Order: sequence, then C-alpha cells, then structure tokens
Amino acid sequence: MRLDDQSLAERISSIRLVAFDFDGVFTDNKVYVFQDGSEAVCCFRGDGIGLEKLKQLSIATVIISTEVNQIVGVRSKKLGIPFVQGCADKRAALAKIAQEKGLSLNQVAFVGNDLNDFSCLQDVGLPIIVQDAHSDVAQLGIYRTQTAGGQGAVREVCDLFEKMILMSTKRS
Repeated sequence: MRLDDQSLAERISSIRLVAFDFDGVFTDNKVYVFQDGSEAVCCFRGDGIGLEKLKQLSIATVIISTEVNQIVGVRSKKLGIPFVQGCADKRAALAKIAQEKGLSLNQVAFVGNDLNDFSCLQDVGLPIIVQDAHSDVAQLGIYRTQTAGGQGAVREVCDLFEKMILMSTKRS
C-alpha cells in the first residue's frame, strides 16, 4: 500500500523513532570476505548527513541487526546512532527500545529488507522497505525507497522525513 503525500506526511508526523536493519539497508547486502576471514561491506557516506537531519527533527534512531559482526558496531558508532546486534528477535528488541522511550510501536518506523525484518515491519506505525527488498516482505512496506540498500536508501528515508515534516509545518 502506497500512501499519497498528505497521508504519508500525517503518518510521519506521529513517528518518534526510526529503527533500521543494517545489512541490506545501510549496506548493499554484499559482503567481501578476505583470506584471513575478515569481512568488509559497502555503505553510503551520505547516510550520516541524513541521520543528522533526523536528530535535528528530534527523531530518535537505532540500528537493529541479526548479524554479529564488528562492522555493525563500528559503523553505528561512527554515525552516532545506538545499535543492537546479534538480535534473534528483532521485534522484541524494538518493542523494548520503544517502551524505554515511552513510545508505542505506532510511533515507530522500521526500515527493512528481508524476512528477518517481517515482524517489525508488520507491527510498526510506518513500515518502510528498500527498493531491492526481498519479495517476502515487499507487501508490508507502506513506503518503498527509490534507491537500493547501501546506495542511499537510508538518506532517502531521512530526506523524506524532513520534507514531509516541513510540509506539515507549512500547512499548520
């Protein structure tokens, strides 16, 4: 279900927390494995500026990842955003984070791309999927980014929030 701009702006105006999956959202869902077993991923540099926009809008952010990899923590720390990794039950982790912030899941947006994001996408106020999300979760997204994961999808979501909130403010 895709919303028109006004309905999307109304939905966004109630969001106080944006939670992101990591692999396939911040990354292009590829992993480079080196001979020594270490790994590297590709992220989009512009995401940091986008996340700053959310911070300026007083919207909290968090990364919730199934993956157990130093890369998640390193990138999260560089971006100044809290993270949970090695998470077998993302929905439970998201509910706990929302509760700690005094929020309901209706006040949360979740950005995901695959089956391990299903329960979060199903239960939040604004489920967002990246352009190249797996077909298993495609039907859950109220908004689908125009850009793929790791190619600026996080920045697109942040810019969307800024645009819609500013649009709502001008109407008031």
